[in-house]
Amino acid sequence: MSIITKDRDFYSRLVRIAIPVTLQSLVMFGVNVTDTVMVGSLGEYSIAGVALGNQFSFLYQITCFGIAGGMGVLSAQFWGKKDSEAIGAGLSIILKIAFSFGLLYFITAAIFPYEVMGIYTVDEMVRTEGASYLQLLSLGYLFTGLTVMIASTLRSVGIVKLTLLTNCVALFLNMFFNWVFIFGNLGAPRMGVAGAALATTICRTVELSIVLIFLLKIDTRIRFRLQMLRRWDRDIFRNYRKNGVPVIVSDIFLGVGGNMISVVLGRMGPVVMSSAAIANTVFQLTTVFLMGVSGASGVITGNTVGAGEIEKAKEYGKTFLALAFVVSLFAITVIQLVKGVIFEELNIGGSAIKVFNVEDSTKEIAGTLINTLSCIAVFMTLSQILTKGILRAGGDTRFLMIADVLFLWVVSVPLGFLAGLVFKWPPYIVLFCLRIDEVIKSIWCLFRFFSWKWIRDVAVRGANIDKIKPQAG
Repeated sequence: MSIITKDRDFYSRLVRIAIPVTLQSLVMFGVNVTDTVMVGSLGEYSIAGVALGNQFSFLYQITCFGIAGGMGVLSAQFWGKKDSEAIGAGLSIILKIAFSFGLLYFITAAIFPYEVMGIYTVDEMVRTEGASYLQLLSLGYLFTGLTVMIASTLRSVGIVKLTLLTNCVALFLNMFFNWVFIFGNLGAPRMGVAGAALATTICRTVELSIVLIFLLKIDTRIRFRLQMLRRWDRDIFRNYRKNGVPVIVSDIFLGVGGNMISVVLGRMGPVVMSSAAIANTVFQLTTVFLMGVSGASGVITGNTVGAGEIEKAKEYGKTFLALAFVVSLFAITVIQLVKGVIFEELNIGGSAIKVFNVEDSTKEIAGTLINTLSCIAVFMTLSQILTKGILRAGGDTRFLMIADVLFLWVVSVPLGFLAGLVFKWPPYIVLFCLRIDEVIKSIWCLFRFFSWKWIRDVAVRGANIDKIKPQAG
């Protein structure tokens, strides 16, 4: 078996999936970061408020990714068997689950925004700004979950360009409406951070409209229709409960763990939180390349295992690991290049513009945090491709649930709390402690990969659901 596959079809599929997913992730990054950057001129409190408000939104998004990812494992393998009926039945289930969660998050953020922000910070100025942002943003939760479910299902059957188009539309609309509502242009009121939330909510509505029109009127692979929402396929749900729920549990615990990073850094003061928001923005820019390879590894691995091509799945997996190393080196290079210009005064159209208008102390802390994230990039890249791509698509969801929860909550979160709130260590050390689970998890999952116990055909129905076992030892 080759370390790097020579299968030309593999590289053709990789390019067809990875490039659109990478571009989609880049555009999604642009949508998410536009709010932070465009309120950057309003100062540290606004930056911190938007960053912390987005942490609650991130928790909701990661819940959606868990719901969709759990069914995505099944859908990718069902598509390998060309069972589109099962895929449509699965989509019907997760749409209803996602809307229920969206309603819960919406009610919480709309009625109790100030209380939610109190979880992340004790600074009154940051809390007030964040609450103003979060309350308007919450309406978009009703739409975001449905969009994620549809986009994830379409990706599992190889349709990836649609979400790229959708996100491109959302990016330009978000920039335009941010300009209108944040700064009060075209006769609109000057709303500040609340304007950024309103712009994002408008974009979420447009995104859902586009994917719904495609799903119901254009798609010929899943052939989903609204009357299918009345269905609740018990076999598919039992399989989802067995193999998909561990993905939801993993992603929710990861989401809450990500929020713990913000809780710790947020309670170290607005300067540290603003610095962390800037550093995280830079780091997110590099993860878009990881998302492309990770997304492709999930789809290709799932389709291959579903088709019963076990040896080919092993060979493809090794190739993805090699790509992970290349992607991580590229990410580190980009991080350092971007770090060198974000605080400089840029001449654009004859005007001097600063991306982040912050104090020198914020710049210094942000620089050290960016360097810390660079050190973690190699491990995080390997971890993400294994946990969110290869092993998950192979059906090894219960093992990954343990890996995601154990190291984060037994090591990273307690160590981070002690480092930041008890020992008062420098922010860059605190951040490393909060992210150390990525280092441990990447090594542990690498051993799991070479055991081959992760290869499981989970795309089954009826009594066979309880007989799922590894396909190779």
